[in-house]
Amino acid sequence: MASRAVDIINTGPSFTQADADALNARFAGMGTAAMLRVLFAEGALGRVAVVSSFGTESAVLLHLVAQADPTTPVIFVDTLKELTKRFGLGNSSVVQPDPAVLAAKDENGLRWSWDPDGCCEIRKIEPLKRAKQGLDAWISGRKAFQSVTRQNLPRFEIEDGKLKINPLGDWTKDDLEAYFEEHDLPRHPLEAQGYLSVGCQPCTSIVAPGEDPRAGRWRGWDKTECGIHSPSDPASGSDEGELPPGYEPAF
Repeated sequence: MASRAVDIINTGPSFTQADADALNARFAGMGTAAMLRVLFAEGALGRVAVVSSFGTESAVLLHLVAQADPTTPVIFVDTLKELTKRFGLGNSSVVQPDPAVLAAKDENGLRWSWDPDGCCEIRKIEPLKRAKQGLDAWISGRKAFQSVTRQNLPRFEIEDGKLKINPLGDWTKDDLEAYFEEHDLPRHPLEAQGYLSVGCQPCTSIVAPGEDPRAGRWRGWDKTECGIHSPSDPASGSDEGELPPGYEPAF
């Protein structure tokens, strides 16, 4: 009598560092738009989503993804709904902090004033971690030029067994400006006021001429990143600027 086949559940990571290295080598020198078209056409990313928000350059990443595959899921806060509609991205979801956690750990909404790391944890890190469950890969909007913590940012890297793609990692500010102009993309309303990196209202300030683009984040604190990305990453850093629900832009 033939023995019954044993069912095996694969609990290993979706991608390994070797996979990221191979992808970095394969797409070295290829334009970002062409790279995304190939990745989506081949289905090489498995279950993938874009993690985006109310950053000053969010429109560029969303437009690039929409041109490659408009069915790609987008995880974002509600301030970007108008962009997903304009670009034809029809599979979007909103991340929100857990109300019970907020009630227990930030009842008066002032945790940012004495514990910004803890505030980011409950309003950004935990909700996005929850939203990314079940994904094999996700697309970030980080750029190497934004700060010293993001130098040498690869296009592909591994975080918690997931493939993380940084399509704009090697883009310069001039590259972004040219893309905005070429495709007539909407600009962030706060950028003209000097907010070059937008986060939560209490922790975002105007950037002075000559300062690092992210100098206005957590000014006065020994903090440069929200912590969405793993500290073990060689180029750890936040996405282009998440704005947790409940906090309004810094006008």
